Amino acid sequence: MRNMEKYTDHNIVFFDGVCNFCNSTVDKIWANNKKKNIYYSSLQSEFAKEFLGKNGISATDLDTVIYYTKGKFYMRSSAILQIAKELKGPYRLMPAFFIVPAFLRDSVYRWFAKNRYKFFGKKETCRIPAPEERNYFLE
Repeated sequence: MRNMEKYTDHNIVFFDGVCNFCNSTVDKIWANNKKKNIYYSSLQSEFAKEFLGKNGISATDLDTVIYYTKGKFYMRSSAILQIAKELKGPYRLMPAFFIVPAFLRDSVYRWFAKNRYKFFGKKETCRIPAPEERNYFLE
């Protein structure tokens, strides 16, 4: 078991590592996070299973993006909107969607998540980070 305490002050996006849409979303987050204060972990990784499991969250629901920040976990649409707060450009306007009730946002999220492989496909293996990204991927 690795020392999970050193990661408790990180902002971490947990995502489906074989989903093409999820990987392109991680690319957009990476490109638009000037502060480089977000780390990433595929839900399939041992790190995700250990970190999430230690906090009572299952890493087996690959249909859910999870964002950990400031000691809290956000899921589905709330995760996306929280992540947007750390981004530059028009993405910073996305948190305005918090005015939409979570049950409505998450209904759309769940429908899209259920169909994402059909719309965008998936890879055989998890993403391999580019050299400049490696220090930000927790595997």
